Amino acid sequence: MGKVKVSLAGGSGYAGGELLRLLLYHPFVEIGQITSERHKGKPVSSVHPNLRKRCDATFCSLGELKPCDFLFLSLPHGESMNSFPKFSSLSEKIIDLSADFRLRDPAGYRKWYGVNHPHPDLLERFVYGIPELHREEIRRANYVSGAGCNATAVILALYPFFKHRLTIEDRTVVEVKNGSSEGGNSPGEASHHPERSGCVRSYKPTEHRHVAEMVQELRAGSDAPGKIHFPATSIDMVRGVLATCHVFPREEIGEKEIWKLYREEYGREPFIRIVKEREGIYRYPEPKLLSGTNFCDIGFEKDADSSRIVVIGAIDNLMKGAAGQALQSFNLMNGFEEKTGLEFPGLHPA
Repeated sequence: MGKVKVSLAGGSGYAGGELLRLLLYHPFVEIGQITSERHKGKPVSSVHPNLRKRCDATFCSLGELKPCDFLFLSLPHGESMNSFPKFSSLSEKIIDLSADFRLRDPAGYRKWYGVNHPHPDLLERFVYGIPELHREEIRRANYVSGAGCNATAVILALYPFFKHRLTIEDRTVVEVKNGSSEGGNSPGEASHHPERSGCVRSYKPTEHRHVAEMVQELRAGSDAPGKIHFPATSIDMVRGVLATCHVFPREEIGEKEIWKLYREEYGREPFIRIVKEREGIYRYPEPKLLSGTNFCDIGFEKDADSSRIVVIGAIDNLMKGAAGQALQSFNLMNGFEEKTGLEFPGLHPA
């Protein structure tokens, strides 16, 4: 099997660095160009020191990009949508890790991002990049949009309930705790060490942009109006997302039925693990165990005093929430084994 020549637009950020780390060890990838406007001409390893003696490339500018077999876009939100005609002229197959093509409805960009999408006709050509939901569409796609990290954790945790219409409308409440790398590598007041260290900071108790993706994917095919109540909290860790989801089913459902529901949906999924043990400190999903992996761990517990079911989802935001999931889609789009380059199991202790 021949190698695919892959270029990466926006390779100096955290997600871009993770993607490059994965691509370097992919047996069917030849690395082409890696761009960074801020670090043009500098060695890639000067920005990603974990790649010393593993990557001898230097960053180039976007204007220097040449045609390639496959192009990843890991640019700040807004840049891909404004420059997409140029990018599409360089490669027939593209995965965009930003939010620029995640929503199917152009009105969503006005509501959630405050912009009029410059290419609304392209939105339907992008497949939303969660393989567990859209695997066959991704196989046939030329364009895939990477899902948001918070959205990925929540969607995968709740999809079985929503797919089978088991929840009461407007009663799903999800609280996400996430690490500092979710904010990217551009420093600011919120990331300044004295302000960030030790924090448990509620930064988006309402109107988080990822809600648009959650509703789009979880409510797909439903005519009833739906809302997911979603606050987000920053905590003192670097990587990881932990989504605690409170679900209220329409009818009583037993624990064995919940097990069956998740086994039917995810039993053959290579990157989803159902975690529910009776004892031990890791009896529920824990982001710390997932650092560097493409796994999504999901657990649940039924409230003995009410109908409420608590579903817990955990991922590494830079992997299953960004670079890892993008590589999973890349494998599908190119006919490779889906797990190629993604089988690192994580570390313990970490």
